[in-house]
Parts: sequence; C-alpha cells; structure tokens
Amino acid sequence: MTVTGVQLQEYLAGLDYPVSREDLIRWAQENGAGTPMLQMLQALPPDQFNSPDELNAALTPPS
Repeated sequence: MTVTGVQLQEYLAGLDYPVSREDLIRWAQENGAGTPMLQMLQALPPDQFNSPDELNAALTPPS
C-alpha cells in the first residue's frame, strides 16, 4: 500500500512548523497513521522541516 499526498495531509493537518522527524512520527501516530505512513516518515532524514514545502520535498523521491 502506498501513501497518497491527501492521506499525508490528513495525518499532518494542524501541525505547527518547524518540526523534527520525531515530532512528525509522534503526530502521525496520535492521528491514527498506519504502518506505511509511519515507515515513510521514519525514512526521512533527521532534519528539521520549516514548512510543508520542505517536508513535501523530503518525501518526494527524486525523478
């Protein structure tokens, strides 16, 4: 199962930036994210994300 952008937005709605990878994982868990979503977030670099655009860029595989 893949995670769509819409699902990501649902799980991360209301999140305040900047945010760390650990904060993203905790927030997603608290909002009922499933294993595919959590695995995707755990694969992120341990950076701080200052905006939804930065997070989206980190989640988008290079073309």
